Amino acid sequence: MRIAIVINTSWNIFNFRLSLIKALLAEGHEVIAIATPDAYSQRLIAAGCRFVPVTMEKGTNPFKDLWLTWRLFRAYSHVKPDVVLHYTIKPNIYGALAARLAGIPAINNVSGLGTVFIKKDYISNIALRLYKQAFQYPAKVFFQNQDDRRLFLRHNIVKVAITEVLPGSGIDLQAFMPQPKPDSAAPFTFLMIARVLYEKGVAEYMEACRLLKSKHPTIKCQLIGQVDERSRFGIKQTVLDEWLAAGAVEYLGTTDDVATIIAQADCVVLPSYREGTPRTLLEAAAMAKPLIATNVPGCREVVQQNINGLLCRVRNATDLVDKMEQMLQLPVEQLQEMGKASRHIAETRYDVNFVIQRYLHAIAEVTEQKIA
Repeated sequence: MRIAIVINTSWNIFNFRLSLIKALLAEGHEVIAIATPDAYSQRLIAAGCRFVPVTMEKGTNPFKDLWLTWRLFRAYSHVKPDVVLHYTIKPNIYGALAARLAGIPAINNVSGLGTVFIKKDYISNIALRLYKQAFQYPAKVFFQNQDDRRLFLRHNIVKVAITEVLPGSGIDLQAFMPQPKPDSAAPFTFLMIARVLYEKGVAEYMEACRLLKSKHPTIKCQLIGQVDERSRFGIKQTVLDEWLAAGAVEYLGTTDDVATIIAQADCVVLPSYREGTPRTLLEAAAMAKPLIATNVPGCREVVQQNINGLLCRVRNATDLVDKMEQMLQLPVEQLQEMGKASRHIAETRYDVNFVIQRYLHAIAEVTEQKIA
């Protein structure tokens, strides 16, 4: 069977869907990766995919993006996949329309609602209408948490019968294993892993770290993630530089070896405004780290209050400081128990093999329906 995986960037496919690709290839399927070309496109080819470049511009311009439907339709008509798997907002909307025009069954994955339900303006209203139009057509729609699923159902965007909730993209429990902190004498370290966007809570994290460092100067606060100035919620490099100049946070840039960075942290923090199922929290949980996150959809599924971490109020740096200070003052034994609870949650709820099996089942289901 020929299966197309469509995401906004090759980086995204390689980092979040490689386990699924390997499983599909092991089953004897041909996998076509369709995405904006970048430095990771060649890695997808090396992994066994056929790569088809389709440019998907960043930013939000629904009128301009309608041309993406045509580009994806041409790609689908040329490649002729048996089924298309869509991820991220633009492939979910415009890819679903293109697959319908090409007569190919599609499986969509709503991996987070981005800014559509965070910032209410004319762009979000247009996006909501586009969702309603496009989501008439997929044969299956996966959500990463019940809140997002209920929201789509409440807005009559999708039929309940074709929906299902998956535990995010899952986590490879062998790639992310608990490790002892390399330097046990190193200062207590908070780590945030996220794109440098306002909606990820980067501004609140910066302010919280500044306040916390003023009281506990020996602690370390780190941030790792890509600057994305073209996003609606992107933080300008000049603004980030200004924050970093205060000296409270160490910016680590980006890395392909995030596990090594997580291993050096004592607590992983994500004060996001809304998520699907945040991969960074899953990675940290699998590595047995205590977590702090906002009490919002996506985050509260991974972080259980006082079990494997602490939940804070959204858009509230003061409450985030309070939770970080609580974590800082916990006895070592309690931190270790939280870490063990994180690993247990990762093992019992977020194993990538469960996600892969659900996809294999869904692919068989929707392709059989087409034949019938």
